[in-house]
Amino acid sequence: MSRPLRIQFEQAHYHVTNRGRARGRIFHGPAYYEAFLLTVEEAEVRFGVKIHAYCLMGNQYHLFVSTPRGNLDRVMRHINGLYTQRHNRLKGVDGSLFRGRYKAILVEADAYALPVSRYIHRTPLDMPKPLVDVLEEYPWSSYPAYVNKAKCPKWLSRDLVYGLLGSKRPYSAYKQFVEQGTDEELEEFYGKERVKPILGREDFISEMAPQEEVQRRQFNVAQSRLPSVKEIVAQTAKRFGVSKESILHAARGRGQANVPRWAALYLCREVGGYSLREICQEFGLGHISGVSQASTKLKSAYGEDKSLERQVKLLIQSLTP
Repeated sequence: MSRPLRIQFEQAHYHVTNRGRARGRIFHGPAYYEAFLLTVEEAEVRFGVKIHAYCLMGNQYHLFVSTPRGNLDRVMRHINGLYTQRHNRLKGVDGSLFRGRYKAILVEADAYALPVSRYIHRTPLDMPKPLVDVLEEYPWSSYPAYVNKAKCPKWLSRDLVYGLLGSKRPYSAYKQFVEQGTDEELEEFYGKERVKPILGREDFISEMAPQEEVQRRQFNVAQSRLPSVKEIVAQTAKRFGVSKESILHAARGRGQANVPRWAALYLCREVGGYSLREICQEFGLGHISGVSQASTKLKSAYGEDKSLERQVKLLIQSLTP
């Protein structure tokens, strides 16, 4: 379960990006863009993340966010996972959508929030083949809302960027700022083959170094306390009064309902933090899409059995370190 460590703390700011697998498209039309923005809105409500800027384009997305609760990984698992499900339903396909885990650059907000927002908003214009001639005409970006050319979503937080502008006329001031173009420092920063994980002044970067080491130790301790697949299966079997074997192996015949198995698959991802491939190996699934399908079936079953959601919540409580 090794994975890149994110520096996470309350009130941290990040520039988050991800791309489609094999450079494939992740947005195929308005319904897809709208599904992604709905997913972001839900993340704002559920996890308290603040969305300061966004730009969605064909095969990639850019988000500038802050995490009052210090929960970036949880936020992005929700966004990437749920959007993948929605994308696949719209497209009539299954399987993974993104090339891997998201990339997150920790940003020193006081010094770089303003230029990072500009970098994100200028992306459709600064590409080798620009998507638009006039930025406010690009509909899948927060830029039109920033310059008062589109209604601002309730979940979009412009106060940070406007505050750094220091202008009583933020719409026109921000438009003028963006039209100046990306500054050389950021062009150099993002232009490198391997972009650094922290964007900030030297003192900020130095301050984050010990923070990263502390979190690495905390991460390792937390990982050692995570429940094993064997433990998740055992507790799920006990809670539902079924055999462990019936959870680990799917019943023969398509369409067979196996709620305890769905719950165990969901818990391995939600509580155990196991990768999709690891879960597939443990449960004998032929494709990683089976994990998300099990989660979808489980949540659909909540409507038919009012006590089921409570049973799953009790399992989460008992399995959480």
